[in-house]
Amino acid sequence: MKRILTAAVLVPIVVYVVLWANFWAFLAVLVTVALLCYREFNGVAEAYGFGAPGPLGYGAGLLLLVWWQEAWLLVLGIALILLALAMRGDDLAKSLPRAALLLAGIVYVFGCWKCAIPLRELNPHWLMYALLVNWVGDMGAYYVGRLWGRHKMAPRISPHKSWEGAAASVAASVLIAGAYLLRFVPGVAVAQAVALTVAANAAGQLGDLTESAMKRGAGLKDSGVILPGHGGFLDRVDSTLFSLPLIYAYLKLAG
Repeated sequence: MKRILTAAVLVPIVVYVVLWANFWAFLAVLVTVALLCYREFNGVAEAYGFGAPGPLGYGAGLLLLVWWQEAWLLVLGIALILLALAMRGDDLAKSLPRAALLLAGIVYVFGCWKCAIPLRELNPHWLMYALLVNWVGDMGAYYVGRLWGRHKMAPRISPHKSWEGAAASVAASVLIAGAYLLRFVPGVAVAQAVALTVAANAAGQLGDLTESAMKRGAGLKDSGVILPGHGGFLDRVDSTLFSLPLIYAYLKLAG
């Protein structure tokens, strides 16, 4: 019940912000969510025993999020700075892993969320579609997996995920998110909508498993407790963080 109530509160807010809010309100919400996600990643990373990546990640991440020029140049510069700063640590055996965790968190959280900005600028419905792929996919996997899941997908990483749930996730995404794309984004063919939705859903499921592996390696069940029934923000958006870059990359390559 907590899971349903949390979704009932958050979904209308997200839909309004994505489709109708002005750019600055949208950016404020995006920055807030990215900071909350990075805070939780910081906690997961600290549990690995190399020390928390530290506050530098927040500043570098925000810079990456709003950087309008070639982002890869900024990421390269951040990586070099972090490697240089790693030499200042008291325990040099932990300095390089801590710098690597810091860079990984910046790219994973802020780099992926950055893709939401050009998607919305192109058409707010593209971003809404990207979110919908994982919303309906997660629901399909959760309910079908609970009822009929028999064949474990990745028992070492996430014991409750099943291949039946994964298949239901793809089907739900294609039927609902794919239909949304065809209805609200002009010029998209049926075959394109189906193929892109399947690929985005698969990326999202990979993102879910990746975050589960990070938590399991850190000995944590959830990344946080801020969302009743869901855990932390990172637990809720782990699929989206992998789907957004894939959809954006497709649009860039497709022109």
